[in-house]
Amino acid sequence: QVQLVESGGGLVQPGGSLTLSCAASETTFRRSIMGWYRQAPGKQREVVADISIWGSTDYADFAKGRFAISRDSAKATIYLQMNSLKPEDTAVYYCNAKNSATDAWGQGTQVIVSS
Repeated sequence: QVQLVESGGGLVQPGGSLTLSCAASETTFRRSIMGWYRQAPGKQREVVADISIWGSTDYADFAKGRFAISRDSAKATIYLQMNSLKPEDTAVYYCNAKNSATDAWGQGTQVIVSS
């Protein structure tokens, strides 16, 4: 059973910053493309960013220039640094680990951007 444990969500004012974390097992981390997705109320889940095992990254258009995904191999953890947050970034953010044998999701962490 693949476990992904997210943390770091919360309430932030527009223009503020927040960093999300997702811890995985070392095996999962070494073998998977890791990513962040989000789902706003009434909307479909969408990709935010992902990072390969070699560290190459890809971002949704809305995330480019504002969000940064990174991975720490020593901690088997990925991060999502979110800057210049907007009310439309409000959503539940999910961590994902994907490889040939796995497509696993974390429990989600709520991000609310509001004044």
